[in-house]
Amino acid sequence: MFVIGKPKVWLRLDGAVLFTATIFLFAGEHVTWWIYPALLFVPDIFMVGYFLNTRLGAFLYNAGHSYFLPALMVYLAWITHHPTTIAIGIIWLGHVGFDRFFGYGLKYDSNFKDTHLGDLDKKGI
Repeated sequence: MFVIGKPKVWLRLDGAVLFTATIFLFAGEHVTWWIYPALLFVPDIFMVGYFLNTRLGAFLYNAGHSYFLPALMVYLAWITHHPTTIAIGIIWLGHVGFDRFFGYGLKYDSNFKDTHLGDLDKKGI
């Protein structure tokens, strides 16, 4: 089961808003701009679990592509005054928003292409 229709459109727009917001938040950290595009796709390393099996792959992918871990990183870096780590966490959140906007949702254990936003083989909005 996955989201369809207007709720899916809203979730994808949420992703676009998050991605855009992270660009502005990143700018506020006064870190070199090239870091944002250079690190934007690093969170895809969480797909490594798919080399072993889909269950582990889905777990690791979802851990790296939900809001909790990057938000925790930003929070911990903020309270310990580490601006570069805050910027990296912001980029990570931006990656999650970018993926959601393009329809790459959280994965089911069944197959990499089965996401909460639909089947990646049948992308449509």
